Amino acid sequence: MDKIVEYIDSLLDRSTLDCPAWNIEKMKQGLKSNWNYIDGVMIKSVLSMYAITKNEKYLKFADDFIGYRVHEDGSIEGYSIGEKNIDNVNAGKTLFELYDLTGKEKYRKAIDLVYSQISIMPRCESGNFWHKDIYPNQVWLDGMYMGQPFYMEYETKFNDRKNYDDIFNQFKFVIENMRNPLNGLYYHAMDTSKKAFWCDRVTGLSQHTWLRAMGWYAMALLDTYDLTDNADHKYDKECDMLKNAFIDLIDSMLKYQDESGMWYQVVNFGECHDNYLETSGSSIMAYSILKGVRLGVLPESYRAYAFKAIDGITERYLTTGENGELNLGGICLVAGLGGNNKRPGTYDYYMSEPVVENDAKGVGPFLLAYTEKLMFENENK
Repeated sequence: MDKIVEYIDSLLDRSTLDCPAWNIEKMKQGLKSNWNYIDGVMIKSVLSMYAITKNEKYLKFADDFIGYRVHEDGSIEGYSIGEKNIDNVNAGKTLFELYDLTGKEKYRKAIDLVYSQISIMPRCESGNFWHKDIYPNQVWLDGMYMGQPFYMEYETKFNDRKNYDDIFNQFKFVIENMRNPLNGLYYHAMDTSKKAFWCDRVTGLSQHTWLRAMGWYAMALLDTYDLTDNADHKYDKECDMLKNAFIDLIDSMLKYQDESGMWYQVVNFGECHDNYLETSGSSIMAYSILKGVRLGVLPESYRAYAFKAIDGITERYLTTGENGELNLGGICLVAGLGGNNKRPGTYDYYMSEPVVENDAKGVGPFLLAYTEKLMFENENK
């Protein structure tokens, strides 16, 4: 059996519906897992394994896991739209696929519930969603991935594209205001009110480029582009904006790819003390590059950069523990700005967050990258 498949299968085998082995945050807190973006990332990747392999065990696992949380009336265990947290939208992406695959009406109802959060999300003056209700006027790159692809898929499938302009305008703001013109990288976040203690008082921007945030944003650009219905060419200009921003981002990131194939936690400070090659963001970049090539957005030659990243992650961090189980390491557990921990967004802050094994924020993207590689190999047998 392929080493990566063996690893994923073992992780699923040692997971329960309440305590998935990949949700390290919940495990550390001693809490059971409810509706959250971390599980959404993982189940989305499990569904990608089903799409490639057609092995029913992956569909059953995903259906059981999400179905356990979604009630027949479409309500979702542990989810409150009133929290106004854009992270919570992310797991909603699994509902579209599960509805298509199973036909269960409760998934369709749950899609509408998650979509209803969109209408109550607080917004910056620019029209961009706040990252969370507790982070007023703040736009985070992470949030672009958590919310926009779901929003676009709903508009495409169920709302006749009525809010396409809203989605494109939110990306336009980020492209124009959060990109560093000197290196093409993006800052982790921006406080549009310029009041947060962590932001630059002139620009409102945070201090650094965090790898996983860059990855989430790359996925946001490409996944949203892929979900856009532009058959009538009505949105040519907007699609070009997303595509060109994605190409520019990938080209900018490739300048910082390490000889190992991976990228550093703080992308452009690779030689600085304590910086490390990080699994989740490197996996996301590998996935984004491979999907970009598959969609014809990136040249075929770019595939090699992604394969190098997958090989580098596997060689460095997919290891066998004392009990004989495979583990994927090098994963930054979490990083953000502000909050109860007063996270300042300094270089030392990004180095201070725990590095863990088997967390879905690394495992999920690693599996997505792997399934893109499998798809290519299957088509070229």
